[in-house]
Amino acid sequence: MKHSYKFFSLLLLSISPLLAQQPATEGTALRESIQQKEDLTKNSIVKNIPLKNIGPTVMSGRIVDFAVNPDDPTEFYAAYATGGVWYTNNNGTTFTPVMDNSPTQNVGDIAVDWKNGTIWVGTGEVNASRSSYAGIGLLKSNDKGETWEFTGLPDSHHISRILINPEKPDEVVVGVTGHLYSSNTERGIFKTTDGGKTWNKNLYIDENTGIIDVAVNPDNYQEMYAAAWDKDRKAWDFRESGKNSGIYKSTDAGNTWELISTESSGFPTGDGVGRIGISVFNDDIVYAIVDNQDRRKAEDKKQEKQEGLQKDDFKNMNRSEFLELKDEDLEKYLRSNNFQDKYTAKSVKDMVRKQDADPEDLALYLEDASTAMFDTPVIGAEVYKSTDGGKTWNRTHEDYLDDLYYSYGYYFGMVHVDPQDENAIYIYGVPILKSKDGGKSFTSIDAANVHADHHALWINPERSGHLIDGNDGGINISYDDGQNWSLKNSPAVGQFYTVSIDNAKPYNVYGGLQDNGVWVGPHTNEEGVSWNASGDYNYKRLMGGDGMQVEIDSRNPDIVYTGFQFGSYFRINRKTGERKYIQPKHELGESPYRFNWQTPILLSPHNQDILYLGGNKLMRSMDQGDTWTPISEDLTGGACEGDVPYGTLAMISESPFQFGLIYTGSDDGHIHVTKDGGGSWTKISENLPQDLWVSRVIASEHEKERVYATLNGYRWDDFTPYVYVSEDYGQNWKKISSNLPLSPVNVIREDQDNEEVLYLGTDNGLYVSLNRGESWQPFSTNLPNVAVHDLRIHPEEDHLVIGTHGRSIYLADIAPVSKMNKDEMKDALSISAQESIRFSSRWGNSYNNWMDPYQPELGFTWYAAKEGTAKFTVKTEDGLKLQEFELQADKGFNTGEYDLSITEKASKELEKKDDKLRIGKAEDEKFYIPKGKYVLELNQNGKTATTKFEVK
Repeated sequence: MKHSYKFFSLLLLSISPLLAQQPATEGTALRESIQQKEDLTKNSIVKNIPLKNIGPTVMSGRIVDFAVNPDDPTEFYAAYATGGVWYTNNNGTTFTPVMDNSPTQNVGDIAVDWKNGTIWVGTGEVNASRSSYAGIGLLKSNDKGETWEFTGLPDSHHISRILINPEKPDEVVVGVTGHLYSSNTERGIFKTTDGGKTWNKNLYIDENTGIIDVAVNPDNYQEMYAAAWDKDRKAWDFRESGKNSGIYKSTDAGNTWELISTESSGFPTGDGVGRIGISVFNDDIVYAIVDNQDRRKAEDKKQEKQEGLQKDDFKNMNRSEFLELKDEDLEKYLRSNNFQDKYTAKSVKDMVRKQDADPEDLALYLEDASTAMFDTPVIGAEVYKSTDGGKTWNRTHEDYLDDLYYSYGYYFGMVHVDPQDENAIYIYGVPILKSKDGGKSFTSIDAANVHADHHALWINPERSGHLIDGNDGGINISYDDGQNWSLKNSPAVGQFYTVSIDNAKPYNVYGGLQDNGVWVGPHTNEEGVSWNASGDYNYKRLMGGDGMQVEIDSRNPDIVYTGFQFGSYFRINRKTGERKYIQPKHELGESPYRFNWQTPILLSPHNQDILYLGGNKLMRSMDQGDTWTPISEDLTGGACEGDVPYGTLAMISESPFQFGLIYTGSDDGHIHVTKDGGGSWTKISENLPQDLWVSRVIASEHEKERVYATLNGYRWDDFTPYVYVSEDYGQNWKKISSNLPLSPVNVIREDQDNEEVLYLGTDNGLYVSLNRGESWQPFSTNLPNVAVHDLRIHPEEDHLVIGTHGRSIYLADIAPVSKMNKDEMKDALSISAQESIRFSSRWGNSYNNWMDPYQPELGFTWYAAKEGTAKFTVKTEDGLKLQEFELQADKGFNTGEYDLSITEKASKELEKKDDKLRIGKAEDEKFYIPKGKYVLELNQNGKTATTKFEVK
């Protein structure tokens, strides 16, 4: 008996679960939470543990805006969606982060008063994507980013545009898009005349319509245009257009506004009007680009002649027509579209003949989220021009602007006019296009070293053709109008969804990134510029698209499983280059599997030939992904009416204690467990908050019955941290979020050696608990307030690998934390040092007169129950004192470096003990410790602790 199809965008999903609307987090609560985290950080015992950024940088991350010095375009600020704001004064050769000490790294827009140096940042990205994180309102810096102050609009979540009056810098107009996943009233146009102390809301449409762009007449600051965007995003559906979308105009610097995109104006109106971008040339000439979500007429759909059978051919085909198809034609269609091998021309015809399948099933078999994304027949991007200051509008082009927006114009939406040429305009989506005839025709100015997805552009008002482009892959600069581009990607701003590690020596770190594929590199990576000369960058790309989860065979690190969005996974042999597509396929005539954007995969810890993959059912392969068997029924709440895949598995975890003891978590809040390898399943989430994304469910490595779960309310604009533990396979849950500040939780990991220690990543930072969740403490050294999406612990190196969505990958040495006994913390003193360092005759010396002497460092960490002065003594194993030094200690973990120097007296004593030893004074006037084994002794607050190290 064949089943009805439930697929995406072109058809509505037919089952609608009753979803309880989660309350959105209020702006005042966010403000209080920021202060809470600042207080926690001041008192955190792990605040001094350094986190080292290991890149990568080459693929960069999403740019949302630029602020360029009009008098010197080699000086500018670049705003990254989730990586903060970076400053350059050498045309992008190097960048310095300026928001690392601010409460967030999520940016929607930046504006700079170049006369006074004041920086305004509107937080919260406006591109309305799956990882467009909310902000905390407006931030302002009067000292080039050294310090930041909050200047209002805490409930805005997403700020699109900031305009500063060039004559009155305290007068600022702000466009607010508002909440992404919920309704709110703090959206529209806001204005201050006192530098942000007070605000007036001068344009408000309704609780679902915000302002996505504001443009000003370059010749008259009094004249402004604002683009309103009526939208409603949910986890399962995105209404990206609405009747309240339109263009407003102000002639009094944003005090009052009038809707000018009326039905008689010539500009599109109605439910199909989506995101709008605006660019003003002068008093009369204005350009606008609109994402028109109205459907195309059937006769206007793009027709392309393609050879062979196409999926649409089967949609209206009857059985007799199907059975008359040539076997070779049908066979070619089946093989070229990756149908399961068992489906041959003969077997499929037999199924149709017996009415076990219909001809349309051969089309619907291929329908998934990706096809819906690209095939939805919307009008798409349209460019309009007004020559009378917005009173009337005309579309500039006759044909459709195909292959620019597809059906996801919400992600783009900008137009720019050259300040020196009214007919030179630029638009962008997946490519970037330019027109020299006022939008009648366009040509692409993409290049091989330019990322395809574009979001920001600056045009030099004094030099046409000088462009700075911002995209999902960073920054490109052109001086010849896009014929050639240079790449400026030195900041480590990678947007990782996941990270993983192998057991190579030295081990490698893998990760999947937003729109930048899957990469692998050594954990020892040091970012620098030398690779530009050698041509060998440490990180290598494994896969394109949006990079997703990675699993590595523990027996052979060359065997890697990874892929891109919506469950498109591959088995890769890195050594041979072999790549096999392994996505599980449903049966012909059955409903297609639903795959999450971040489809979960897992290699069984008990057998590395066994691979799990989650759709709406859990799939298991016993042969490395070659064949699949579903081992569950639907483990979600079912499909939901909408155009986004929903009711999908988001997490899989198998207990290391027992094969077949498996947990799954779904995007709609369902957690299940099986103890018999899928023979039977039990739902264990009834007593947890409902309808929230299960970001992690983790089977404990310390107790068989223990399991951890984290729920994420980001897609409800609910920023409550939901963290739970169960000691009985999920039958009962205990909340362990305790003192965590507001921020959605993405990941939890147990320490491998100490069951009391837990690590947690949220949308705003990294935390550790030394008492299994009774209290949490933030890490902060070198790590800004950025989203942490994934964590891994290397079993031998005691490294915590941290995947951030905005600042690439960090490493932390967690050995001291892991070894800490919570019962001894009140009065403990402990120290651990780097185990060994290799001796070098270069210590204290340089290769030539033009280089500074090389000075070594031996790193160490110590824990002090109280703050105070820590005295360190370096000794030989038999007690000879070689060096002494002091450092100030905070309460908690502290780090330091010993420079490997010894006193001159100690050098003489060592030479006396070994007549073959000679310790000369180095060029830096120091004596350095020779090869041998030594003791580092710590004395503080009347207590003593020691550790050993070796100079090899």
